[in-house]
Amino acid sequence: MSTTTATTELLRGAAELFPDEVVTQAHVRHLDLPGAGRFALITLDNGFDHTKPTTFGPQSLANLNAAIDQVEKEAADGEIVGVGLTGKPFIFAVGADLKGVELLKRHEDALAIGKGGHDVFKRLSQLAVPTFAYYNGAAMGGGVEVGLHCTYRTVSKALPAFALPEVFLGLVPGWGGCTLLPNLVGADRAVSVIIENALNQNRQLKGQQVFDLGIADALFEGADFLERSLLWTASVLSGEVEVARAEVDRGEAWDAAVERGRTFADAKVHGAAPAAYRALDIIAAAKNGDLRQGFDAEDQALADLIMGGELRSGIYAFNLVQKRAKRPAGAPDKSLARPVTKVGVVGAGLMASQLALLFVRRLQVPVVLTDIDQERVDKGVAYVHGEIDKLLLKGRVNQDQANRLKGQVTGSLDKAAAFGDADFVIEAVFEEMGVKQKVFAEVEAVVPAHAILATNTSSLSVSEMASQLSHPERVVGFHFFNPVAILPLLEIVRGERTDDASLATAFAVAKSLKKTAVLVKDAPAFVVNRILTRFMGEIQNVIDEGTPVATAERAIEPLGLPMSPLVLLELVGPAIGLHVSETLNRAFPDRFTVSPNLKAVVEAGKRGFYVHDSGKPELDPEVLALLKQGDSVLSEEQVRERVLDAVAQEIDLMLKEGVVAEAQDIDLCLITGAGWPFHLGGITPYLDRAGVSERVAGKRFLAPGLASVPA
Repeated sequence: MSTTTATTELLRGAAELFPDEVVTQAHVRHLDLPGAGRFALITLDNGFDHTKPTTFGPQSLANLNAAIDQVEKEAADGEIVGVGLTGKPFIFAVGADLKGVELLKRHEDALAIGKGGHDVFKRLSQLAVPTFAYYNGAAMGGGVEVGLHCTYRTVSKALPAFALPEVFLGLVPGWGGCTLLPNLVGADRAVSVIIENALNQNRQLKGQQVFDLGIADALFEGADFLERSLLWTASVLSGEVEVARAEVDRGEAWDAAVERGRTFADAKVHGAAPAAYRALDIIAAAKNGDLRQGFDAEDQALADLIMGGELRSGIYAFNLVQKRAKRPAGAPDKSLARPVTKVGVVGAGLMASQLALLFVRRLQVPVVLTDIDQERVDKGVAYVHGEIDKLLLKGRVNQDQANRLKGQVTGSLDKAAAFGDADFVIEAVFEEMGVKQKVFAEVEAVVPAHAILATNTSSLSVSEMASQLSHPERVVGFHFFNPVAILPLLEIVRGERTDDASLATAFAVAKSLKKTAVLVKDAPAFVVNRILTRFMGEIQNVIDEGTPVATAERAIEPLGLPMSPLVLLELVGPAIGLHVSETLNRAFPDRFTVSPNLKAVVEAGKRGFYVHDSGKPELDPEVLALLKQGDSVLSEEQVRERVLDAVAQEIDLMLKEGVVAEAQDIDLCLITGAGWPFHLGGITPYLDRAGVSERVAGKRFLAPGLASVPA
C-alpha cells in the first residue's frame, strides 16, 4: 500500500469517529506569475465567514491531501513552478478541530490523528517544486505548523494572532511544531513561542513579531497582502530574490534554551501538567535535525496527552471560556435590558476609579464619580485621566479618542446633580453593610425610576443591602475582580427581589464591558471568594495547628496554581482576607474559621507573610515571630488531602444551595476570576480525576466524558 493510500485510509477511519466535523475545503487554482511561470495556489476555506475559523479535522486533512495529490502530479510533470497555501479572508487556519479530539476514546485513534496530520503536512516539503505559506490571517496550532512544512513563508502586517497554544491546553504542537520551529529559528526562540507564550495565558504574536522571529521570510501590508506575496514568490522562483536565514546554533545555546524552558515550566505549573515537559523533550531531541525521529516523538506525545486528564480538562476549560461564557446560564431575555447612557460611580478610591475607567472606555458614555470631599473626587478623576494618557502613549487610543474619553469622566460632590439622569449607578465604598445601605438610600432618593443600583461587594448580602429601599427590585450585585482591567470575571448577583429587567440590564452592561458574566445566587461571598476563603482557611488552619508554613505552601504545588496560597493572600491583602473570613464565619461557623494568626498579622500592619528584599519571596521573620502554633504537624500529602476535601465539600454544598446553575459555572468563575489553570479545568475535573469528589460528595461533579475520556 502506498503512503498516500495509507494516509487516506487512516483519515477515513478518523472521519468516521467525527461525523459532525465542520469541513475545510482545499481549493486549487492556477496563476501565471510574471517572470516565473504557472503556479498552483491552495486556499483553505470552510465556507463560513471569519467568525467560524478554519480548522483541520480528519475530512479536512483528507481534502488537503487530495489537493496535494493534484499539485504533486502537476509538479512531477513540470506543469507548475511552485505551490502556495493561504486562507480565507482574515483566517489562515487555527489548527486541529478540538471537538473531534474530545470524542477520541482509544490511544490508537489518538495516534492516528497525529500521524494523519504529519503524513499530509510533510508532503508539502517533499514536492518537486518549492512551496510557500502565506499567513494572511489568524494562524494557530496546526495552522502555524502546516506553514512550517513549506519552503518559504510570508506574513501579513495585519495578522492579529499567531500562536502555538497547545501547551496551554495540555497538548504539544504535534504536527511538526516542536521539531520544525527550533530547526528554523533556533531552540531559544522556539521555547519562547511554544512554552513561554503558551503558559503566559496563551500570549499571541502579531505579524511583525512573526517576521522578526524569523518564522516568516517576508512581511507585507494587509490590504494587498496576497498580491504582494505572489509578486515576491515570483522573484524568489526567478532567482531575483534570495532568501537568507540565520544559522541555527546547535551547541550549548540549544541546551540552555531547553533548560530555560524547564525552569519556566516549573515556575508556572510545578510539574503538575505534563505537556510543557513533553514538548521540551522533543525540542531537546530535535537538536540533531532528524525530522522523522521528531515527528514520531510528536505522534507519541500527542496520543499520550490526548488520552490524559489534563488535555480533557484543558479542552473543557477552553469550551467554558469560549462558549458557556457567551451564553450565561440563567440570564433573563436580553430584550428586557434597558439602555445605559450615563453611569454613576459612588466612591473615588482606587477600585472606584478603575471601574470608572472601564465604563468610559467600553461604554463610551458620561461617567461621574462622587465621594465625601473634593480632594478625593479630584484624585479619582485625575487617576482616570492619567490612565487614558497612558493609553495614548501606548498607541491604544488616538488624541481625539483620549480627549473625548477624558471629557466624559467628571466628578461631583452633589449626588443629585451627578446621578439625576444616570441609568446605572455602582457603589465601590467601604465593605460594611451600614455604610452601603446609607449610600444606596442617598442614591435612590436622586436617581431616575428606571436606574439600576449596582454594588461591587465581594461578600455582603445584596438582599440585605436593598432591604431598606423603596425599590429593592433594581439592586443587583456586580462583583468585579482585581485588577479590573485584566481579570474577565463579573459575578452578577440576583438579590431576593431583583427583577428580570434590572438583571437583564446588568448582563447587557457586562457584555458591553467585555466581561465574562456568571449569574450567582445571593449567598455569602458568592463563588470565587467563598471557595478561595475555604481553601485559604484550611491552609491557615493547618499552620495554626502546627504545620510549618513552608510545608503547607509546598503541599499545594502539585496543583500547578498560578501562585501559592500565601502569595495570593498578599495580593488580595491580609485585611480583606480576614474580613471575608469573618463574613463567612458568621454565616457558616462550622466550616469557616477566623485565624488568630491572620488577625495578628493584620493588627501588626503586615502586608503578607513574605518579604521580597532579595528579589524572591522569603518568609518574613517578623511574621513568623507573631505566629502561635500548636504541635500537630502534617505531611504535605496530608495537607493537600485536607485542603482538597474542604474545597470539594464547599463546592458540593454550593451546588446543593443553587449558588450557581452547574459545576461548570464554578469552574468558569475560578478560571476567569482567580486565574486557575486550564489543565485543572477550573477545579471540579481535577477533584473528579483525583477521586476527591466521590470520597467527599459520594459522586463526581461532572458526567463521564465531560473533561475526561469518554467511556
